[in-house]
Amino acid sequence: MPSGPGVIAEELIREIAAAVPPGIATFLLTCEQDAAAIIAQQRYCRTNTIQMCDRLERETYSELRAAMPGIGLVQVVHVTGEDSVMEAMSVAPHVDGILLDSGNQSLPTKELGGTGRTHDWRLSHRIREAVNVPIFIAGGIKPENAREAVNQVGPFAIDICTGVRTDGRLDEQKLSALFRSLI
Repeated sequence: MPSGPGVIAEELIREIAAAVPPGIATFLLTCEQDAAAIIAQQRYCRTNTIQMCDRLERETYSELRAAMPGIGLVQVVHVTGEDSVMEAMSVAPHVDGILLDSGNQSLPTKELGGTGRTHDWRLSHRIREAVNVPIFIAGGIKPENAREAVNQVGPFAIDICTGVRTDGRLDEQKLSALFRSLI
């Protein structure tokens, strides 16, 4: 990934995925955009879900489906403005879920996650209302705003990263505070 904390080697991803009991989703986050590269990554790592953090060409989804039946596909849509609603609506028929994040693919070094910034959750709510796949939200979610994010968007799940870290490492106290805020 070109941005964000917590990057781990594919060897460790493979080891973790192998240790997870059946029925629990294991996610491979990838910034690859080529179907063959994504397929090779998944076959090596053996996760049951792939989260594509960058935009894909429309035909790539059918290539992924054909090569990896039963593997979940979650597309990240970076909520940067009104066009994000249309983007989410156009990819929804091709994926099993959409993760709404606060990155920006248009920068010289793409921001594909882990920015620690929130985005306009009103747009995320509109996207959730407009599509027929589960919505995950990410982007600057921390103990102080997790309840507001969930109440405003109504997502299937939240994805947390920078908001529960201290000095780049997961912080047990922040994690506990986040979970308490959602009870």
